[in-house]
Amino acid sequence: MAKQITKQVFFSFIFLSVLLYQSNAVPSFHRKSLDLAKPCKRFIVHLHNVAYDGDNTANATSAAIVNPIGLGDFNFGKFIVMNNPVTMDENYLSKPVARVQGFFFYHGKSQYDTWLSWSVVFNSTEHKGQLNMMGENPFMEPTRDIPIVGGTGDFIMTRGIATFTTDHIDGNKYFRIKMDVKLYECY
Repeated sequence: MAKQITKQVFFSFIFLSVLLYQSNAVPSFHRKSLDLAKPCKRFIVHLHNVAYDGDNTANATSAAIVNPIGLGDFNFGKFIVMNNPVTMDENYLSKPVARVQGFFFYHGKSQYDTWLSWSVVFNSTEHKGQLNMMGENPFMEPTRDIPIVGGTGDFIMTRGIATFTTDHIDGNKYFRIKMDVKLYECY
């Protein structure tokens, strides 16, 4: 009796799987092709990071909450939380159009390498909502592509790529990243 019920469940599962695959109810099987040369939305913004160093409490926009524990020479294990301004130009004193809120941590033991999870929160006249990005950031490379995995507001359910270029570094205290945002699924 138990074998018969198991066979019925198995064949019911197979039938349901084939039915779902053939239907339009599961859109992931019927993806439209993307033209990577023509994003539906594109803009360039600049992230400004001022690291907390013990003396700059009023100006700091990021802070290490876990420091490296001594496994190698590449900050392995360092964890940074951030709330950085984002401007349309390279000037730190320009009016912010967004803030990058989130974290990144160093995970490379043989090179400087980070993994990040950020929300770019827009609250300007042009855009309202947020873009969510996460992924590997090999920041010693000249450019890096970070996946945009979703969003809210003007960016609801969007997907795309943010190409990062570190265009200014001032020691361990300040860096600026140019983010070339290309969205391929816009609603």
